[in-house]
Amino acid sequence: MKHQGESFYSDLPAHDMPLGKLLGDPALFAGVPPDWTIVITDIRNSTDAVLSGQHQTVNLLATGSIVSVLNIAFRQKVTIPFFFGGDGATFLIPTQIKEDALCALKIFRKNTMDNFGLDIRVGEMPVKRILDDGHELKIAKYHNSSLFAIPVILGNGLMHAESIIKSPDYFGDHAFDDAGQIDLSGMQCRWDRISPPADKEEVVTLLIVSREISGQSSVFRTVIEALENIYGSIRKRQPISVGQLRLKTTFGRLSNEMKLRIGKIRLLELLREKIISIYAFIYLRTFKGQRYLEKLVDMSDTLVLDGKINTVISGTVDQRSRLQAVLDDLEAEGKLFYGIHISNASIMSCYVRDLDDDHIHFVDGSDGGYTQAASMLKLKTKSLN
Repeated sequence: MKHQGESFYSDLPAHDMPLGKLLGDPALFAGVPPDWTIVITDIRNSTDAVLSGQHQTVNLLATGSIVSVLNIAFRQKVTIPFFFGGDGATFLIPTQIKEDALCALKIFRKNTMDNFGLDIRVGEMPVKRILDDGHELKIAKYHNSSLFAIPVILGNGLMHAESIIKSPDYFGDHAFDDAGQIDLSGMQCRWDRISPPADKEEVVTLLIVSREISGQSSVFRTVIEALENIYGSIRKRQPISVGQLRLKTTFGRLSNEMKLRIGKIRLLELLREKIISIYAFIYLRTFKGQRYLEKLVDMSDTLVLDGKINTVISGTVDQRSRLQAVLDDLEAEGKLFYGIHISNASIMSCYVRDLDDDHIHFVDGSDGGYTQAASMLKLKTKSLN
């Protein structure tokens, strides 16, 4: 499969088959064009921020970095793959929007530091450099629901780029117009902590990496099949359910959104947003509002495959014990490392461009699920090194 140019990702077919089958067929994956660029955002010291109670803010900032880039791509009619990581994001970006995206992210970084005191790292790496260094970067598109397709990465290319960009030696800043504007329209973080569905007991956040890239697809297939055997389909292990959704549109949350969007609080606009949020309570009780909530569940981003498995699921304590037994065995056999975080809720931030068909919802375990799972994973890999 060979595609080039800015239409590369949109031209990829979205596969509707068991995920394990997709992972087991390398012919269904395409090489990312070498003239594309990997762009990574990451909140420095995010673990400290999470432990100090700022996990909602950390998630909002990660979502904001995604929205700032997706709005640029939307205006230029370009579709790009992106990956939510709880405290940051990763993008694969064509040359056509690279400069605009990086400038927007640098302005976003300045707003974040000025208003929240949190520093977002923004880094870039040409795909060509990753490939020239001998690393793999293959991608496919997968329908994980009837409404929602996600990118699936095989290879260690994104993880290698991340290790360079997050190293102390990396210096990727370049000049940008700090008086410029960023478009964060559609970004929302207005849901309260979301308890697991009524028949579930807990929310589990998992990060899994393969020890050997040569066996990556096989290891991932084994893990996905274990998840499906123990927890059921992605819909059955979904941590979000309509019955547990509760809006929480406090002035504090609305103020945080506004500070990210425009760098300051405008009282009249804040009051307008509060009135709109009151209307939302009414709208969600209508037939169209209920349809939106049902689609929200289907369009929740609870499975990310960026060269790792990143997932947020819900289930029982017994199911988690059975899954951990499988993962412990695979770890003891030297096939993978995993990080896990257990909580009693999930949190969700949203990008809503259209209430009918164009919205996506980023999910993390409460109390910094991805960040905490990543800390466990780092300890395991560090002890090996």
